Amino acid sequence: MASIAGIISQHGKIEADTTKQLGRMLKLMRHRGPDNSVVRSLADKRGSVGANEVNLTPSKTCCTALREPPYLLFDGELYNERPQGQSDIDLFKEYYDKYERDCFKHLDGSFTCAVVEKDEEVILARDHVGARPLFFGSDNSVFYFSSEMKGLIDHVQFNIQELPPGHIYSTKKGMEQFEPFAPEVPELGDLNETVRTLRELVIDAVKKRMNGVGGVSLSGGLDSSLVAAIAKESNPNLKLFTGAIEKAPGPDLENAKLMADFLGLEHHICLISESDITDFLAGAVWHLESFDEDCISGIISNYYVSRIAKKHTSCVLVGEGADELFGGYRMVLKNPKVTSDEQRERLAQRLLDIAYNTALRRLDRAWMANAVNYRTPFLDPRVVAFSQKIPMEWKIYGEKQVEKFILREAFRDMLPEKIANREKLRFAMGVGTDDVMDELIAQKIDPKEIEKRPKAAYGLPFASFKELYYYDDFLRLFPPSYEKQTVRWDPFK
Repeated sequence: MASIAGIISQHGKIEADTTKQLGRMLKLMRHRGPDNSVVRSLADKRGSVGANEVNLTPSKTCCTALREPPYLLFDGELYNERPQGQSDIDLFKEYYDKYERDCFKHLDGSFTCAVVEKDEEVILARDHVGARPLFFGSDNSVFYFSSEMKGLIDHVQFNIQELPPGHIYSTKKGMEQFEPFAPEVPELGDLNETVRTLRELVIDAVKKRMNGVGGVSLSGGLDSSLVAAIAKESNPNLKLFTGAIEKAPGPDLENAKLMADFLGLEHHICLISESDITDFLAGAVWHLESFDEDCISGIISNYYVSRIAKKHTSCVLVGEGADELFGGYRMVLKNPKVTSDEQRERLAQRLLDIAYNTALRRLDRAWMANAVNYRTPFLDPRVVAFSQKIPMEWKIYGEKQVEKFILREAFRDMLPEKIANREKLRFAMGVGTDDVMDELIAQKIDPKEIEKRPKAAYGLPFASFKELYYYDDFLRLFPPSYEKQTVRWDPFK
């Protein structure tokens, strides 16, 4: 919904014009909020703060409270109950005034935020899932923060950090975890009761995110299909958006068309050409701020779908999160090295723990590259908490090891049989990206080059020759130390 940034001295005045410096930081992230830009200079030349905003309604959408300290900047959305008409930033201010830094455990939503107190203490916070990014670092007693790390490239060359999910960082007290928002969650029943409860929780999670939603990103898989089916009940004029590689569209497109026809909704298809991919490779690294090959493959289709979606709406629902919660990463969780439900549980938790730097990074950067706000019903705190009570044997089920079994059963009646029974494919395989990327990158770099340069400068081994090519682009765009922020999506690579 926004990008936020700040430059705050931790020791005296800053003689340089920080409003111009902050303007440059925000310009590098203008894609995240092209509708409004706000900059506030702090008293006594202590620095500046500001934000770019996306308007999700015909009226202006504010993500800052900068009239007087404490100054508040907010990226994301909250779903707490409130008086009609109260905005997220006003709700955040009310909670901060009441609870101070203890407020974050009371916030139900997806967010990152910054608070600048009267004494120039800066407090950063991020929700426990971490879809919205936030980076920070210091240089010469000046503290900088930015929604994307590209906002820091002119100011912090070394030792930037990404704020981890579920953490607060204070320039005076350092890093600490905070208690997660803890909604009431039903107890686990037998399989049939659990199916019914899961259905109710997911439906509620979709419905409470429908305000302002104009569409659904529809891959043709189980997760986005059931989100679209639920969302249609609240908005019968919903639009669906699907991407596929023109040369090799893969199974996703066929299934997305099936689902769109089943729902009777307007369907917009983006066919991505080889030249589209080639033209966007450097842009993919720039927006993603990573060179992990799976994340790069994943961002490409999302980017072009978001560009089509922006012509119709500034807010969509996505099916992200169900794989991590319900046993959907077939190629990972069914790896021969994973031999028990306990190992699968640990691996699934690992995938969820790193999602902010892999699956969700790919999602966030692709959609916000075109200023389209995305909402993730599966990452609702109640859905997440309940999913963690469900045993793995109900997620990957029976002799046939059916992945996401319990989710399929909860929504089988709302889906075509082919969709309800469809096997999970990694996103880039479903849209046809993987094979095309192999061919295209082989034209740009000798696949044997990886034998000469097997690792990045800070030690991460390249997973393939493609990753080596992305890495070279990365070094042209970012300071070398920033490569430490790249995290491997596939734990077996």
